[in-house]
Amino acid sequence: MSDEFANVYADTDRAEAYARLEYPGTYHLAFRDMPGILRKHVREKQALDFGCGTGRSTRFLRDLGYHATGVDIAEAMLAHARSLDPRGTYQLVPADQPPAVGEGKYDLVFAAFTFDNIPAGERKVEIFRALRASLTPRGRIVIVVSDPAIYRHEWASFSTRDFPENHQARNGDVARIVMLDVPDRRPVEDILCTPEAYRRIFEQAGLIVLEASHPLGRAGEPYAWVSETTVAPWTIYVLRPPVVR
Repeated sequence: MSDEFANVYADTDRAEAYARLEYPGTYHLAFRDMPGILRKHVREKQALDFGCGTGRSTRFLRDLGYHATGVDIAEAMLAHARSLDPRGTYQLVPADQPPAVGEGKYDLVFAAFTFDNIPAGERKVEIFRALRASLTPRGRIVIVVSDPAIYRHEWASFSTRDFPENHQARNGDVARIVMLDVPDRRPVEDILCTPEAYRRIFEQAGLIVLEASHPLGRAGEPYAWVSETTVAPWTIYVLRPPVVR
């Protein structure tokens, strides 16, 4: 497939649909355990939200006490972020090169779902290298990515039944999914990346995996779980650079 950097949320209609989405249904599992993960691994409070979209995750970080800057390649999404959060800091970064966000600046680089929309291979490696360079000596990268299983099941917040070809998708292939929590039901096209591929990418980027978690839905949570109690839709990785002695 093409190695062009893409963002399905760059158009105005999709940005509008996504703007006020918070953490319903399946999305809840991506953020439910995050406060504890961040407390465990991140000591200071300067944060970069890479691929911030309409600012949902940037606001989430700020509510946890981080001084968060959001960056994205989609101006349509950033316009909503600034409107919803006038006191926040949101910046446009170029789509055709690794982000220049400053070296040794951030205690936390956070990216929720951002890498689902970046072609597999060298592009991801280049971006992770740039993000690694932006970390303070004890800084951490925390990312939420879609597990390949998300494209093969039904969920509280997503449907894939119209895309049986997802079952044959391999690393780097397009996989399609429909978001059920927004009025815009056009399928989202993601780039499938396997756990094995992510491990290779992290190694090539000079990053070490400290933790990988796979959150499941729990009985008693206020959502009509479909597959979430037995199949994890997301993987949360905590990454660090090598220790320099």
